[in-house]
Amino acid sequence: MGRRVYLYRVGRPVIGICTAVERARWGPWDKFVAITPTSYVKAVQAAGGLAVLLPPDDGAAEDPDELLDRIDGLLLAGGTDVDPASYGARPHPEVVNTVPERDRFELALAHRALERELPLLAICRGMQMLNVACGGTLLQHVPDVVGHEEHRHTPGQFADHDVDIEAGSLAARAAGAGRLAVKSHHHQGIEELGEGLEVTAWSARDRLPEAVEDPGRPFVLGVLWHPEEDESSRLIAALVDEARAA
Repeated sequence: MGRRVYLYRVGRPVIGICTAVERARWGPWDKFVAITPTSYVKAVQAAGGLAVLLPPDDGAAEDPDELLDRIDGLLLAGGTDVDPASYGARPHPEVVNTVPERDRFELALAHRALERELPLLAICRGMQMLNVACGGTLLQHVPDVVGHEEHRHTPGQFADHDVDIEAGSLAARAAGAGRLAVKSHHHQGIEELGEGLEVTAWSARDRLPEAVEDPGRPFVLGVLWHPEEDESSRLIAALVDEARAA
């Protein structure tokens, strides 16, 4: 493991949230924008953290320390499909709207954050990026395997289902429960598990891996559901608490 860099800070722990890049229209404008749902920001703020948005940056992809030196915790957020080229696969017909610039940026940050042992929470697409960063691969279209659409019912709406969490795991400690009713919206998942990661939560219906973590590091957790959409969830607060204590 690499050496972690410590900077003296006062005030709220700084949580970097990786943004999406999407085309948006408002008023007279039609442009590509760097965005993230405010639910991520509000969850960080409610837990006592300072939320900072991290748009894709080729310079930071080359030198992640320039950015990581300025934050206390990293949140890999949800978004569009991960480009299969990032893990050496051909795209499934259902894979759409990939943004290779974002993939390069987030993979670089994830690699270096792991080396530095920076507190890291990865949500939905973020969990998939974490797995790829650790050398794993993705199941590109979950319904091909599980035979149903429980993990995303309709476009633009979150699906509700139960997740079983391994007792004693970081996921269980962060969530504060062994079974959760969660909100999800994804069609990709874990295929080959990345090096150093362990699966610690599964979908109650079909046993699809729903959480991964690295037991060799203080706080590295990925979840396939969306805790930022659940005001009762403690997962993002757990990241902020770890960043404050680190």
